[in-house]
Amino acid sequence: MIKKGLKVRILCGKDKKKEGEIIEIDRTNYRAKVKDINMVKKHIKTTKEKKGGIVSKESFIHLSNLKLVDDKIKDKKSGAKK
Repeated sequence: MIKKGLKVRILCGKDKKKEGEIIEIDRTNYRAKVKDINMVKKHIKTTKEKKGGIVSKESFIHLSNLKLVDDKIKDKKSGAKK
């Protein structure tokens, strides 16, 4: 099961074979945001509180394009057999 904070590998798209940590999940649409993956440019309008401009931020990726990377499982498999 994919949860916030777990490490995943991207299976397809422009960021294929990259790894990152899940920062947000949208379970109703089966999508997740991964840190520093699938970056998009967003144009922000200037307001009284915030300065406008072009901002880079993460976009959602479908869960079928993610694969869990578990360091604990790798360590168990690489260990010596009894």
